[in-house]
Amino acid sequence: MNGYGGRDLPSGSSETLTDRLVDFVGLLGEHGIHAGPSETVDAASAIVALGVENRERLRSGLAACLLRRNGQRAVFDQLFDLYFLTAERPTLATVPESVETLRERLAAALAADDQAALAELASQSLTELGGYGGAGGAGQSSRPVTTASGAGWSSYQTMKALRPEELLDRIVASMGGAGELDSAVQTIEAQRRLRSFRTAVQTQARLRSADLRGTDYIARRGVEMATDRIDFLGAREQDLAEMRRLVNPLARKLATRLAARRRKAVRGQIDMRRTLRRSMATGGVPVDPVLRARKHGRPDLVVLADLSGSVTGFAEFTLQLVQALQDQFSKVRSFGFIDTCDEITGFFTPGEPPQPGLSARIIREANVSRFGSSNYGEALRTFADTHLDALGPRTSLLILGDARTNRTDPNLPALQSMTDRAKHAHWLNPEPARSWSTGDSAALTYAEHVTMHECRNVRQLTEVISRLLPI
Repeated sequence: MNGYGGRDLPSGSSETLTDRLVDFVGLLGEHGIHAGPSETVDAASAIVALGVENRERLRSGLAACLLRRNGQRAVFDQLFDLYFLTAERPTLATVPESVETLRERLAAALAADDQAALAELASQSLTELGGYGGAGGAGQSSRPVTTASGAGWSSYQTMKALRPEELLDRIVASMGGAGELDSAVQTIEAQRRLRSFRTAVQTQARLRSADLRGTDYIARRGVEMATDRIDFLGAREQDLAEMRRLVNPLARKLATRLAARRRKAVRGQIDMRRTLRRSMATGGVPVDPVLRARKHGRPDLVVLADLSGSVTGFAEFTLQLVQALQDQFSKVRSFGFIDTCDEITGFFTPGEPPQPGLSARIIREANVSRFGSSNYGEALRTFADTHLDALGPRTSLLILGDARTNRTDPNLPALQSMTDRAKHAHWLNPEPARSWSTGDSAALTYAEHVTMHECRNVRQLTEVISRLLPI
């Protein structure tokens, strides 16, 4: 290892470079990005063809060989940085610059899109503002430290001190341009540059931490998970925004799977009378069975979603995914609740991309809440009393929620009346199954009346929905 973090690419040993690639592919697999032998061979060929001098070209080549799904690139980039990038050891100026001076330089560099200055600022800012436990910082030396000292580098600490978002208006003004359209375009561009700078600081922090604790350690513990593996209940706003971008690609994938299942299901049961008649031509042996054509019609789908704060992200994502799939059903109706229930189908517009803040708008405008705290029993009663006719012999019912009742009556008779009317009924729970018997959770009680499925993240949800969607 040379410098801070990452690993130097070997220039003369193909065996060492091969080992590096194999280790890299193995770490990708641990993060849910699986590449088989053929993809790994392609990646090795890409390294030979592209060389290792231009790291960004190498990054693009390996990504083309090893990635197959949306949402994987962010994790790939973090691991690539650890395995194929290096950073210079930080050095402090004799007199460290003040935070305000760094912010002034940052605003100017972002306005000018000066990549060299931004790279220098990312390293310097982390050195002066992001070190803790002896790993740098104002007034500290940059001598090597050990993990026993509790040292490390924090991009969060650095960005909290710099507060670059507060510089946005100044950056846009410095970029020039007149008119409302120019200003809007420049604001978007300035935000992109801010995100790029934040990523550069995060990369530097990760590389330096890898130098302290080892590349493999940071690769396993310091790399953010892929979007489709982040738990709904712990997702940040930026994670939820990334999840919203997955809705339409996932809907297309699920629609393809559903169409394939329907094609297989068109073949009905054996028509015994016609089969026996045809068998007379073969001495009574039914060599060529006749299948009764199955009458095929698309089913109805009803979704009942808990919109309370603890599960908002999960409910919002699932509702938007279901609405994106509505062409696969005869009818889709959505209902929301907190402590009372109301239909919310009209809040979704076919073909429009998912919008942030949808749950907050529903809570404001629909009659889903009276007192603000979850009450599953009362919500189920409201549905059974006023919307039970939405269920029928062709209807599949999906209930979304964590089943935490705030120790109120779970109202099992109301749930039973709903499952009795629906053709299929399933409950999707964003909590891990190990938590279903803790605190005020009634999940195991409800599971006696409706099949309950753990759906902690997008990947689990996709697998469950693709398996459960009626044909």
